[in-house]
Amino acid sequence: MAERHSWPSIRKHGLRSTSALLDLYDVRGAKREALEREHRPSSTTISSPGLYDAVIRDQKAMSDSGLYRCLPSHITPSDWYALLNSKVFFWLSEERLHRMTTSREYHLREHEILEVNTRSLIDAHFSNIWLCPINSGCTKPMPHSRDDASFTRIQEYKYSHWKTRRRRGERVVELTVVYAVPDIQNHIERVIVKKGLETLSVLVQQ
Repeated sequence: MAERHSWPSIRKHGLRSTSALLDLYDVRGAKREALEREHRPSSTTISSPGLYDAVIRDQKAMSDSGLYRCLPSHITPSDWYALLNSKVFFWLSEERLHRMTTSREYHLREHEILEVNTRSLIDAHFSNIWLCPINSGCTKPMPHSRDDASFTRIQEYKYSHWKTRRRRGERVVELTVVYAVPDIQNHIERVIVKKGLETLSVLVQQ
């Protein structure tokens, strides 16, 4: 799920994490520290000569207070924000996607949805993929426990554990790729514009 009008930049520069975007746009110093290691209550637009503007999304589903409740003492909220900002995130079910597109914050907005061939993505980026059993960027209404072992490599993921505890489609919640997916075009099946549950248009159909 990407910001509206972001596909041309993604097509050219790949699908990037927040940290990778900040590198591309040469954002440094205090501004970078705030975007990468502090809570973002609202979305921020960054720009650089010769590049399309990019939007770094808000983190309204999280809070410092919520993270203090669910993180172990050796991990600070700042550490957690930095960890999340180092990754590219994919939902693995349409249900999870629709929870976001129909949420209070996003249901009135248009979004660009990148539908990806998971097998192709995994084959190309296996060593950089980590799975997570929770929505790692959410602490509301219930801040589920999380720590530095929440993200696990595919071959180490405890699927059998979650299989007995969750229904199909919820046993892995997030697929993440470290830093960026520069070849995202190779894995795209469709790019659509969506508002709430409605598909407004198709930008790419492979």
